[in-house]
Amino acid sequence: MSAAEVLKAYYTAFNAGDMPAFLDLLTDDVVHDINQGERQVGKTAFAEFMVKMNRCYRERLADIAIMTSADGRRAAAEFVVHGEYLADDEGLPPANGQTYVLPAGAFFEIRDGKVARISNYYNLNDWIAQVN
Repeated sequence: MSAAEVLKAYYTAFNAGDMPAFLDLLTDDVVHDINQGERQVGKTAFAEFMVKMNRCYRERLADIAIMTSADGRRAAAEFVVHGEYLADDEGLPPANGQTYVLPAGAFFEIRDGKVARISNYYNLNDWIAQVN
């Protein structure tokens, strides 16, 4: 699978809420740089992160634009997150079903047809302003 095909499958699985297919697109040693947070390593850590995310948020990504390097080892995506804040997330405002629309982006390293690194970026202050 090309880098663009990997990312298309990654975002299709995310939008479908198909966590087994989503996680299957990751290397076992995937590196996840959380927006304004820590670096986590490993598919297990990523799966645990997604359990929390799916408990606290319902999100659908739209207007996805995928860009890849010529050698297919690196890729980026830009998209718009349409979300609903379902349950309190530690250190953030209380949740009561607030909706938000947030531009975001991600950078990837692709290895052997799977995501080996993902770094997500969005404006946390914009998100907080929308849910307050």
